[in-house]
Amino acid sequence: MDARNVLRKKMRTARRALSPLQQKSAARNLLKQLKKAPQFRTAKHLALYLGNDGEIDPNEVAQWCWKQGKIIYLPVLHPLAHNRLWFVRYTPRTPLTKNCYGIAEPKSPYRSIRPAKALDTVLLPLVAFDTQGGRLGMGGGYYDRTFSFIRQFNLSKPRLIGLAHDFQKVEKLPVASWDVPLTLVVTDAAIYAPKNRL
Repeated sequence: MDARNVLRKKMRTARRALSPLQQKSAARNLLKQLKKAPQFRTAKHLALYLGNDGEIDPNEVAQWCWKQGKIIYLPVLHPLAHNRLWFVRYTPRTPLTKNCYGIAEPKSPYRSIRPAKALDTVLLPLVAFDTQGGRLGMGGGYYDRTFSFIRQFNLSKPRLIGLAHDFQKVEKLPVASWDVPLTLVVTDAAIYAPKNRL
């Protein structure tokens, strides 16, 4: 098992060990931290995820966004392109279904799909991160493939903001050539902004 898989297993175990009360507290503190980030506050079209496997839960973030008039999208497994995502409009009334990984996503037929390039900001889950903008995901490469155009064309949008529990921070992640760096990482305790991604 390589270093990335060992780290992935360790962090997932730590996330799942959190009590419901600890998760709720982390979610509240996450929203407080996110409100400090202009990349989040100014976004009109914003993608986020539904918490799973002990991930820090962005549900309170979604509730706040709806009150602010932001338009929210959820990732959906692309039905044709391998290991890529679509982004589907998400409201409090959106019917959900579980995908092949057991993760909730909007049920087809979709109300509206927004291209990844047309999003302002994407709040994405991670398993571990470093302060240089490195992100370790679950290993499927969905986000890296979907947003490869950012790295390919050196674009500043959409802004990719990783969400995590603060204990998911590591000193340095091994980076692969296909990894798309994050603009920011926001945790329940802090905002980490890589110098080269401000």
